[in-house]
Amino acid sequence: MREITYVQGDATAPQGKGVKVIVHVCNDLGGWGKGFVLALSRRWPEPEAAYRRWHRERAGNDFGLGAVQFVQVDPYVWVANMVGQRGIRTGSKGVPVRYEAIDTGLGAVADRAIELGASVHMPRIGCGLAGGKWSRVEPLIADRLLSRDIPVTVYDFG
Repeated sequence: MREITYVQGDATAPQGKGVKVIVHVCNDLGGWGKGFVLALSRRWPEPEAAYRRWHRERAGNDFGLGAVQFVQVDPYVWVANMVGQRGIRTGSKGVPVRYEAIDTGLGAVADRAIELGASVHMPRIGCGLAGGKWSRVEPLIADRLLSRDIPVTVYDFG
């Protein structure tokens, strides 16, 4: 089975050849304003606009935990807006990350990556503002992506 490639760098500038899908975690409130999304918005306006529209029109679409929206930003680059956190703050119900939603979303990412013949690129999803633990996210990536022979690169910024 493949292994995750870890690199220092910017996940909004994915390395390698061919089609790439950049995955990140969004909240279920329609908020877009902190963390990795700021780097995305600096590079491309489309993922934020698409996410806000998806949330605004949620009565008539699949927006919700575990859903993924794919936005093409370049002929060879797609951004996957994955709804993997409930709310935005740690509170009585714990941290915002929802591992089940990330697991479901990664399944959709795997299907699209195979369809596109793409590699998958991401920061340590769910582990920044969402408060998740990489030790819980990494096995989900292995189950959903690596087991299907999809190349995955994780970027540590800095």
